[in-house]
Amino acid sequence: MFKEYPAHDATGLAELVAQREVSAVELLDAALARLDAVNPKINAFCAPMIDAARQRADGPLSGPFAGVPFLIKDIAQNVAGVPTSAGSRVLKDWRPDVSSEIVLRFERAGLVSFGKTTTPELALKGCTESLLFGATRNPWNLSRTPGGSSGGAAAAVAAGIVPVASASDGGGSIRIPASYCGLFGLRPGRGRVPPGPSHDEFWEGASSEHVLSHTVRDSARMLDAIHGADEGSPFRIAGPERPYAEEVGRDPGRLRIGFSTASPINQPVDLDCVRAVHETAKLLESLGHHVEEAAPEIDGESLARCYLTMYYGQTAATVDHACELSGAEESAFELDTRALAAFGRSLTAGEYVASRQRWNDFMRAMGRFHSRFDLYLTPTVAQPAAGIGAQDTPLAERIGLRAVLKLGLARRLLDSGVVDKIAAKSLGRVPFTQLSNLTFTPSMSVPLASFADGMPLGVQFVAATGGEGLLIRLASQLEQAQPWAGRRAAI
Repeated sequence: MFKEYPAHDATGLAELVAQREVSAVELLDAALARLDAVNPKINAFCAPMIDAARQRADGPLSGPFAGVPFLIKDIAQNVAGVPTSAGSRVLKDWRPDVSSEIVLRFERAGLVSFGKTTTPELALKGCTESLLFGATRNPWNLSRTPGGSSGGAAAAVAAGIVPVASASDGGGSIRIPASYCGLFGLRPGRGRVPPGPSHDEFWEGASSEHVLSHTVRDSARMLDAIHGADEGSPFRIAGPERPYAEEVGRDPGRLRIGFSTASPINQPVDLDCVRAVHETAKLLESLGHHVEEAAPEIDGESLARCYLTMYYGQTAATVDHACELSGAEESAFELDTRALAAFGRSLTAGEYVASRQRWNDFMRAMGRFHSRFDLYLTPTVAQPAAGIGAQDTPLAERIGLRAVLKLGLARRLLDSGVVDKIAAKSLGRVPFTQLSNLTFTPSMSVPLASFADGMPLGVQFVAATGGEGLLIRLASQLEQAQPWAGRRAAI
């Protein structure tokens, strides 16, 4: 058994395979042994693909990550013939006929995928808890959530099952789990990674796909392997100036960085999150960057309302599509999901389009901000990771939601403002990440800090469109100045 397996990143493991110091089969055995040891505690693994992985590991492999064990997020990233449940009982037996382009690119990179990671139902929550799979737990503290919706991926990487795992981010779902699990999480901008062939884009272009990793170099090399338009892609953005791997260790120059610690929706921000940004600002200044308090001129509450309108509408469409695929009744979905879908159906097409058009205001404001600053720095999250079950809908609200669904009162409840208040409370834990999604910009969570109890805490940087390379250069500089990869969860 290759006992040193959990200590290596994906790049390091690939180098060992290339040098024939260890085989792909030995790495897979080590990953499966680690899975057996820790997954009963964290519950991050679903949809096993172990037989196929053994066959793949035993055959010829090529690519930058040849032989490295890997896990795929159980939503949107389809593997032909393998269930894609999206964390839902409705889809638990649905098997796609065609693999997603990103999955094919993972395969061409030489990765050995042996299963999928858990997600909340339809990736709709900031915690990874579902009726289908139960609660996924944070390896740093098993009583806490790893975040969501890529919580299974984050937990699996933080626990050492795999060095890197696929993820997606439609409102913070890469960056939030990265922050809570002490990982590096880069969210590419719109069009950088193709979502085909099943979609031209997810969530109106607000969602993008990449990975969670311990090291910046793994994230950069993985982006090299998966970026670029695929056949039929309607969005073809300019390619990078050079391979992203070559940005690692490259001098970012003297950057102008604006920062803010104020919640954009006027909710409390934990003092540790504020402290993390101020300490990061000092570190950045010590590295020669210009840092000052400044924020884009955006109405954060308006942005949150636009995000929620998209969220409700997308849930309604996804629920309908899932029922078509599976033949199941909508009653098989979780109560919260059914309520969100009802809110989405209560919106008119005109309201949805008008809300989507307001995204342009946010994009223009970010453009003005980036004419003055290279990057925008904030906390990644506003509050510590919630306890397992703490974000469940309270009993009184569940009773109310059932009555609303039975009587068809979703629109009345939406108009009353009660829904917005409940949603604001939920977004209040993570109010900083949606800005990047609705402006289609790349962003990252960097694990530079900790909460007072020792739990990991990330800070977020948002770049202008096309700024993935700049983010990688700065992340690499910060990684050298304040290394984090050796700090692992003691599960």
